[in-house]
Amino acid sequence: MTTDDAASQLDALVERLERAAEQLRSGDLSADAAAGLVEDAASLASQASAELERLSRAAAAEPIPGQDPLL
Repeated sequence: MTTDDAASQLDALVERLERAAEQLRSGDLSADAAAGLVEDAASLASQASAELERLSRAAAAEPIPGQDPLL
């Protein structure tokens, strides 16, 4: 997966979390529906966290621009 693909996936997760937050704030959900949505949001947040961790590790593995590798 490229960095652009990962960023797109992360953007999609953030959009889904934002939609879930809007639904929860609306107050139009039953208690059961809200509880299910909170569980879904927690899962989405976990996925986003894992993706950010993966991106962070990939970025750390890349050499710093302007730095030559040691022999």
